[in-house]
Amino acid sequence: MATGADASCERVDLGCSIAGDIYERAGEMGLTFLKIGVANPARPKRCVDVEFLIDSGAVYSVVPATTLRRLGIRPDSREEFFLANGEKIVRRLGNALFRFQRKQRAAPVIFGARGDSPLLGAVTLEALGVVLDPFHRELRPLRLTIAGGGTRRGRRSSKTP
Repeated sequence: MATGADASCERVDLGCSIAGDIYERAGEMGLTFLKIGVANPARPKRCVDVEFLIDSGAVYSVVPATTLRRLGIRPDSREEFFLANGEKIVRRLGNALFRFQRKQRAAPVIFGARGDSPLLGAVTLEALGVVLDPFHRELRPLRLTIAGGGTRRGRRSSKTP
């Protein structure tokens, strides 16, 4: 089971507790949560711990807009999204750093509106090199692959035309 957040950042106190543990909440069977660090790419030493519902069916992660603004992260675009009931909504997007198990990776982030739950989506999970095992409700290492011809043993081909 994957646990442990990067503790090398200057924490901004938002009432956070222990970071990096994956868990199920009492009475919420089948829902998996994870608390990890979120930081501003322009100021990576400042971060906050955010408790996320892991939703591998969501493309992007959702973080409350108030949290992102407090970190100084600004939106750079707007996108349309569809809720499970078919309703169309518009949300602002930006980029954030996500920290988990000594890894720090950038990923797009949705500025969550009041009532939006913080979600950890597939793009962020893949950027961090993990995937949710839906049967055991655990994060497992993601086999990272590179498509294309590639080279043997990490060496570049020395052939010239």
